Amino acid sequence: MAQNTARSGHERIETNNFLMIVLIVATVAVGGIVEIVPLFFQKQATQPLEGLKPYTALQLAGRDIYIREGCYNCHSQMVRPFRSETLRYGPYSVAGEFTYDHPFQWGSKRTGPDLHRVGGKYSDEWHRLHLINPRNLVPESNMPAYPWLDKTMVDPAETAPRMRALRTIGVPYTDDDIAKGGDDVKGKTELEAVIAYLQGLGTLRR
Repeated sequence: MAQNTARSGHERIETNNFLMIVLIVATVAVGGIVEIVPLFFQKQATQPLEGLKPYTALQLAGRDIYIREGCYNCHSQMVRPFRSETLRYGPYSVAGEFTYDHPFQWGSKRTGPDLHRVGGKYSDEWHRLHLINPRNLVPESNMPAYPWLDKTMVDPAETAPRMRALRTIGVPYTDDDIAKGGDDVKGKTELEAVIAYLQGLGTLRR
C-alpha cells in the first residue's frame, strides 16, 4: 500500500510539468541560499586584504574594455589551490583580493592562461605587441588581435560616473579620486588602459 502511494506521488510529479518546475526552482533556491548566505558573514569573504586599493581611473577603464572585448571568455582570473596551479601561476586566489571587483572575473574557462598573476610579469611593450598581434610573440597563439585599441581613445566623460556608481556599492573612491578621474585618462588609448589593468592583476600577494 505504501509502495503504491509513493509511486502515485512520483507519477504525479513526473507527469505534471508545472509542479516539476516549481519543485526544481524551490530546490535550487534553497540550495543556493544554504551555500551563499553564510559567505555574507565570513570576514575572509567580505573584507579586503590589507593593502588592497581600488583600481585607478585608467585601470578601471581598462577593466571595462577587457570585459567589453570578451577577454574573460578565454582567460580566468582564479588560481586554484592545487600544487600544479601555484607552481605555474603563483599563490592561489582568495576572495579578499577581489572585494572591489564588480563583477569579479574568476570564471573557469582557460583557452588561454590564467591572468590573475600576470601583473609585472611582462613589460608594457610586451603587452602592447601582444595585444596588437599575439602571433608576433607567441606564434602558436589562437588569440584574436586587437589593433583598434591602439587607435581608440578612452572617453574621460565616462570615468566619473563609473567611479560614483562603484562607490555606491562600497568601493572606497574619494571625491578627489572621482574629480581627477577624467584627467587621469585624458589622452590615453584603450590599449594603454588595458595594459594598466593587466599590470595590476595579482600583484598584492605575489
